[in-house]
Amino acid sequence: MTAQLTGRRVVTNLALSLDGHYAAPDNPQDMSWVMPYAVSDVARDHLTSLWESATTALLGRVNAEGFLGFWPTVIGMDGADPRDEGFAKWLVDTDKVVLSSTLDQAPWERTTVVDKPAAEVVGDLKATDGGDILVLSSASVIKALLAADKVDRLALTVFPVFLGGGPRLFDDGLPAGQWSLVSHTAGEHGTLALVYDRVR
Repeated sequence: MTAQLTGRRVVTNLALSLDGHYAAPDNPQDMSWVMPYAVSDVARDHLTSLWESATTALLGRVNAEGFLGFWPTVIGMDGADPRDEGFAKWLVDTDKVVLSSTLDQAPWERTTVVDKPAAEVVGDLKATDGGDILVLSSASVIKALLAADKVDRLALTVFPVFLGGGPRLFDDGLPAGQWSLVSHTAGEHGTLALVYDRVR
């Protein structure tokens, strides 16, 4: 079966500051700037709309360790938002592919570790049956897929803060192309959720 017949989409999701950065300049691991906005209805509904049609999570190693270290603890947590708990259950139960050149085996269930370029891994996944392939906040993976023009749906949450520096998602030299706005939602704290589809 060819990849075209399965219709699997590569969906990427990342939070950006208003000045276009996905991490702070002094400490890329510090995501405290995201937290006030990540718990907004807009951000939670946005994430829910992405994982509901996905059957594979694709993550870089650093993000996998962060996500899979935290999210399972949300299941059954007192006062947990049902949307957070839904995402946590999906993440535990879904097939996960982690890109890493340093991990020998996955410490998480339903997880495959792959040491290959992101575009090649996506090509392999698209040749199989399943729902969307969701790349969760792994900027290095998303950047590699954008550079290879392998992203079918680009989902962004834009938070109204300036980080004043740090790494950017959109580097110069990306393949030229058109994108179509699928949805846009504005909400509390000025959070903006945007979804674009690649026009091919």
